[in-house]
Amino acid sequence: MKKTDDKYSRRRLQGSYITTVVSITLVLFMLGLLGLIILHAHKLSDYVKENLGFSIIMKEDVKEAGIIKLQKTLDAWDFVKSTEYITREQAAQEFAEELGEDFSAFLGYNPLLPTIEVRFRAGYANNDSLQVIKEKILQDSSVKEVYYQESLVDAVNKNVRKISFIILAFGTLLLIIAIALINNTIRLSVYSRRFIIRSMQLVGATHRFISKPFILRGIWHGFISAIIANLLIIGVLFIARREMPDLVELQEPGLFASLFGMVVILGIFITWLSNYLAVRKYIRIKTDQLY
Repeated sequence: MKKTDDKYSRRRLQGSYITTVVSITLVLFMLGLLGLIILHAHKLSDYVKENLGFSIIMKEDVKEAGIIKLQKTLDAWDFVKSTEYITREQAAQEFAEELGEDFSAFLGYNPLLPTIEVRFRAGYANNDSLQVIKEKILQDSSVKEVYYQESLVDAVNKNVRKISFIILAFGTLLLIIAIALINNTIRLSVYSRRFIIRSMQLVGATHRFISKPFILRGIWHGFISAIIANLLIIGVLFIARREMPDLVELQEPGLFASLFGMVVILGIFITWLSNYLAVRKYIRIKTDQLY
C-alpha cells in the first residue's frame, strides 16, 4: 500500500513539474514573440526611413565628371547611406517603361535631366534634418533642384512614433501579465508542498536549507522552459523566412542572439524570484493557516 502511495505521489510531483515547465514555456514564448515584433518593427521603421526618395536634379550643362565628383562627396558624408547616379538615358528608359511607350521619340528629344538618388540613414530621415541637408546641397552650383516628399517623411515619422508607443504599452502589459502567471504557477507548485516545508522546519532545518532545493529546481525549470521557448521562436522564424523571404534583409543574427539570451535570463530570474518569495511565505506562515 505504501509503495502504491509513494508511486502515486511521485507521479503527481512529476506532473506538477511538467505543468510548471509547460506554463512557463508558453509565457516565455509569448514574450519572445513580442521581442521579435519589437525588433522587426524597429528594423522595418529604419528600412522605410532609409528608402525615402531624395532626388538631386542636376543642371543640363553639367558634365558627367562633375556629377560623379558630387556623388563621391555625398558618399563621404556620415549621414548618407547610399547614392545612385541616374543618367538622362536611364531616366528616359525607366519613364518609358512606366508609361508603356517611348515619349522621347514622340517629342524628338529627351527632356529629363541627370539625377542623383540619395538614401539617408534612419536617424536623419526627418524634415528638419533633410531641410538643412537640402540647403547645403543647393549651395553646389551644378545642382538645379533638390526634391523629396516632405508630407510623406512627416507621415512616416508620425506613424512610427504611434506604432512604437502602442508596442511599448502592449509589451509592458504583457510583461506584467507574464510575471503574474509564472508567479501564480510557481506559488501553486510550492503550495502543494507546504507541509514538506513545515516538516523540515520542525526537524530544525534553516530557512536557507529549506529554500535552496526549491530555488535551484525553479531556476532549472526556468532554464529548460527558456530553451524550449527559444526553440519554438526559431521555428516561427524559420516558417516566417520561408513564407516571406524579404524578412531576411531585416534580420541580424546578433539581435536574435541577444533576444534568446534575454529569454533565458528572464526565465531564470522570474522563476528564482517567484520561488524565493513563495517559499519564504510558507516558512513564515502560521501552522493553522496551512490548512
